Amino acid sequence: MDRFVEYTLELLEPLGPVRARAMFGGWGLYCDGVMMGLILQERLYLKTDEATRPAFQAAGGEPFVYDAGKGRAPVTMSYWTPPSEAEDDAHALLPWARRALEAALRAAAQKQQKSIRKAPAKKKKSPRAGK
Repeated sequence: MDRFVEYTLELLEPLGPVRARAMFGGWGLYCDGVMMGLILQERLYLKTDEATRPAFQAAGGEPFVYDAGKGRAPVTMSYWTPPSEAEDDAHALLPWARRALEAALRAAAQKQQKSIRKAPAKKKKSPRAGK
């Protein structure tokens, strides 16, 4: 694990047990069973949603955008940088990390609801004739 990832995990300690997992050349940050952040090229991005994205935008955060390949438009993900003043200050980072965790938990709950609705209903077995 690189130093920036270790340092970020230290900053996030007040949030609770956050762990990092290597993925796609970067690191996914997990807390309470959900991915609430990522680190790519020594930059921290935190999960956002419709409820939290405006605060990240207003604070000067930037979205994570990746190149989708030749002839395709860049893809903007739902992960944003926290404000610059929060990058090196655990106390300042904590409210942003909480927003990220809340957004990740909401996304997980929505995903679970969708999978419940898509699950096919179990058919009742009909009694066989002759038994």
